[in-house]
Amino acid sequence: MATVEITRFRVPAERAEALLAARPAMLRDFAADRAGFLEARLVRVSADEWLDIVFWGSSEDFAESRRRGADRPGIQTFFSLIESVVSVEEGTTTEATGA
Repeated sequence: MATVEITRFRVPAERAEALLAARPAMLRDFAADRAGFLEARLVRVSADEWLDIVFWGSSEDFAESRRRGADRPGIQTFFSLIESVVSVEEGTTTEATGA
């Protein structure tokens, strides 16, 4: 099983292209520097609202990532485009991995 982070956030529509352009660097930083990071999927819900679904090896890995915040350049750039966080939830998959 994997821990799943589900974050709903808002980005003004005019920043959507920049958000998508910043995504690969953020994912590279997570893969290189965040223990337990498995994968992430970004879902556009509306013109200005998004879901980021991130799979972690454990709840502890997710908690440590939250504690560290935007401590890498790619993560900082992506996070800086977010206008507001609507919600953050944590759950567990029923499959062996997040894939």
